Amino acid sequence: MTTEHTPAIAPEPASADTAPVRFDSKIAVLLRDDLESWQRLNVTAFLVSGLGTEAPEVIGEPYADADGTPYLPMFRQPVLVFEGGKETLTAAHGRALSRSLPRSVFTSDLFATGNDRDNRAAVRAVPKEDLDLVGIAVYGPKNAVDKVLKGARMHP
Repeated sequence: MTTEHTPAIAPEPASADTAPVRFDSKIAVLLRDDLESWQRLNVTAFLVSGLGTEAPEVIGEPYADADGTPYLPMFRQPVLVFEGGKETLTAAHGRALSRSLPRSVFTSDLFATGNDRDNRAAVRAVPKEDLDLVGIAVYGPKNAVDKVLKGARMHP
């Protein structure tokens, strides 16, 4: 007895323009969970602003609209935002340091300053163990960043 068999049609391979983009790295911001809404936004913006200078591979190509109006390039991958308590931030900071990951910090003292010079002076005045962290940003391999963020939860 013979059966006819209809061959399965193989899907066309995805082109470079349509293939899903997967990243082996992660950009993450961890915010203290007691911040006001305006503080969360401000801290996040400040924290991620330095990553492109330290890790230029995180920056994509410039944008342009259909009229050819140019726009600045942005990160080539999502920025994931997490939150946690003061202890979670302190532990994450220590893990980021021990893994030598590119990182930025924002301390509570920076809410009282008004410029980059004073911000840097405020951080420099406090030993790392005593920093009153309200946010950190970290970039690196996914698994390393995941370990740094242990105990944090996605920002709602």
